[in-house]
Amino acid sequence: MSTTSETSTPTTGERQPAVGQPAPDFELSDDEGRPRRLGEARGRWLVLYFYPKDDTPGCTVEACEFRDAIEALRARDAEVWGVSILGSGSKQAFKRKFGLRFTLLADEDHRVAEAYGTWVEKENYGRRYWGVQRATFLVDPQGVIARVWPKVKAEGHAAEVLAAIEQEKGARTLGEGAPESVERTR
Repeated sequence: MSTTSETSTPTTGERQPAVGQPAPDFELSDDEGRPRRLGEARGRWLVLYFYPKDDTPGCTVEACEFRDAIEALRARDAEVWGVSILGSGSKQAFKRKFGLRFTLLADEDHRVAEAYGTWVEKENYGRRYWGVQRATFLVDPQGVIARVWPKVKAEGHAAEVLAAIEQEKGARTLGEGAPESVERTR
């Protein structure tokens, strides 16, 4: 029987990195074709979000919400990097069309999505295929995973991330350490 909604199962054997683990390092080309490494973000908070494809409805909602929150995020010493499997040219067009003011990275061979456990087998209307599971990782200034949203609903997500950064920074200022992972399964 065909399903009427999309489901996904991580079957690559890769698990998402957990809170407290170092964020898996990588190098990917950005929307201008320049190589970018995770280490470049050290010293700042990094919102590393994985999304299926450029210029699709859900991905556009998510990207535009991050665009609209970028000044508030930067005021909290955070940057946003979006990762999907389409190439740099697609990323450049997506940025230009929607006025995105943050880095988009091309993971064309999906090896980074695999390292972060977001390359999954999906099913939509009875058809099975591989793709990126929408997920977000908040990486602290030392390069450690501070929060994980394993399944993201695009609408309202940027506000959730902004609130999590506030909470993390407050907890660390008070010396309480990092709270447990935030799991979202919408």
